[in-house]
Amino acid sequence: MSEQTSDRAAGERPRNVVVVGAGMAGVQTVVALRERGFTGPVTLIGAEPHQPYDRPPLSKAVLLGTAEDSAFDVDFEALDITLRLGLDVTGLRAAAHELDTRDGPVPYDVLVIATGAEPVGLPGADGVPGVHLLRTLDDAARLRPVLERQHDVVVVGAGWIGAEFTTAARAAGCAVTVVEAAGRPLAGTLPAEVAEPMAAWYAESGAELLTGTRVARVEPGAVHLTDGQTVPAGAVVVVGIGARPATGWLAGSGIALGPDGSVTADGSLRTSLPDVHAVGDCASFPSARYGERLLVHHWDNALQGPRTVAAVIADGLPRTYDPVPYFWSEQFGRFVQYAGHHAGADTLLRRGDPADPGWTVCWLRQGVLVALLAVSRPRDLAQGRRLIEAGARMDPERVADPSVPLKSATS
Repeated sequence: MSEQTSDRAAGERPRNVVVVGAGMAGVQTVVALRERGFTGPVTLIGAEPHQPYDRPPLSKAVLLGTAEDSAFDVDFEALDITLRLGLDVTGLRAAAHELDTRDGPVPYDVLVIATGAEPVGLPGADGVPGVHLLRTLDDAARLRPVLERQHDVVVVGAGWIGAEFTTAARAAGCAVTVVEAAGRPLAGTLPAEVAEPMAAWYAESGAELLTGTRVARVEPGAVHLTDGQTVPAGAVVVVGIGARPATGWLAGSGIALGPDGSVTADGSLRTSLPDVHAVGDCASFPSARYGERLLVHHWDNALQGPRTVAAVIADGLPRTYDPVPYFWSEQFGRFVQYAGHHAGADTLLRRGDPADPGWTVCWLRQGVLVALLAVSRPRDLAQGRRLIEAGARMDPERVADPSVPLKSATS
C-alpha cells in the first residue's frame, strides 16, 4: 500500500473516526459516513461552542435579524455522533495517531481535517473599536446591532461577501462606503471585462465604491485611506481582502501543505499522512478536468467532497473527486451563479448585455465549455453546468445568442 492509502484492512475492530471542524464539510462528512453504513465510533470536534451551523445565512438572514441562527438540521444523537464543541485542536501527532487539545490527547484511527478557512484581517486594525470580521455566528451577532442602529459603515473589500454584506447593510438603511484596493470589484476572481459592469451595482444600491485605494489606518469613528481621503465610520467591516486555509495547527505534524497553506490531498482527498483525509476549504486537490490543483473556497465543495471522503473510509477503496466547482451569491437584487474554472480558457463569449437585468458569460477552451457566470439566468447555469460536466463542444455563434438555450448550442 502507498503512503496515501489511508484505510486499514477490513476485519479489524470498528475504526474510530475523528473529524476536526464542525462547519459544512465536517458535518457532511459524519452524516455521509452513517449514510454509507459506517458503524464505528465517530467524533466531530468544533472550535466554537455553538451547535454546528451553516455560514451563508450569516451575511443575509442572520445578519438582518430574520433568523436567530443557521444550525444544521441534523440529529447527531440519533446518528450516534459524539460532539465535542468549544474545543480547540492545537496539534497533530501522526505517529501516535493523536490530536493535541487543551483537554488532553484525542486518539483516532482515521482523521478527517475539515477546519475550513479563516479571513485575512486588516493590518494594524487589531483591537481598534468598531472593526469587525464576518466569519462566525458571533461575528454576525456583534454586527446585527450595527445595522439596526444604522451606523455609517465602511466595508473593506469588494469581493463576493463584501457585496453581500453591502446589500444587507443598505437594506438596513446604513450609509455604506466600500474600499477596494484593486481597480474593480472581484479583481482576484473575474477578468476585468466581466467584473467592471458589476461596479455599477454598488451605486444603484446607494453605496459608494472607492477603488484603487487602501486603508492606511483606522481610528474610532474614521477610516483614513492611502489616497488622502478620510471616511466617517461607525463601524469598519473587513470581509473581502482574502481568506487562507485554517491549517496553522498542523505545523510540525509532517503533513504536506501547499504554498497557499492548503493541505495537499490526492484525488481521493487523502493526505500525505496515513489514515488522514482533508476536505473543504482547507484542502486542495488535483483536477484532471482542469489539469491543475484546485483550492475551492465555496459551499458546494464542502457539500460534495465529504461524500468522497466517506466512501473512501467506509469502503476502503480510492474514489476520484473531480467536481465542476460551483457557487452562488445573492447581491443587489441579483442572483449570481458560477460553475467551472475559467483559468486556461481561450474564448470568452457574452450572452446578453451587462446593462440588462440578466446576462451570462461563457468560457471555452479549444471549443469546450469550461466555465460559466450567470446573472439572474438560472436556466443558463443549470444547462451550462451539465454541459461542463459532459465536456461538451460548443458552437460559439449559438452560445453568444441569448435566445438559444445553451443545451441547443452544442456543435
